[in-house]
Amino acid sequence: VQLQASGGGLVQAGGSLRLSCLVSGSAFSYDVMAWYRQPPGKQRELVAGIGSGGNTNYVNSVKGRFTISRDNAKNTVYLQMNSLKPEDTAVYYCKIMGMSYWGKGTQVTVSS
Repeated sequence: VQLQASGGGLVQAGGSLRLSCLVSGSAFSYDVMAWYRQPPGKQRELVAGIGSGGNTNYVNSVKGRFTISRDNAKNTVYLQMNSLKPEDTAVYYCKIMGMSYWGKGTQVTVSS
């Protein structure tokens, strides 16, 4: 299994970024996918998840600002992040729920 997260960068507060994660080596359309993040000096936390049927859930701190989606034809999961805040600064990782494998994350830095 390979997870290739991309789309991170430096953005000013209030800005937007769209993260992508290309998944290979799994039955993607059946996978429950999630985005996690790890802020500097803190533990990794679940940000958003999406089921095989498209149902979604979010941590309270990002509700109304972030949107998780998936394109099963492209084996890709996305995280649209709007109204970014400095506290969203973190390394963001995508993950197949139920698997222990972590791919390389992508850095998101939000300046104030």
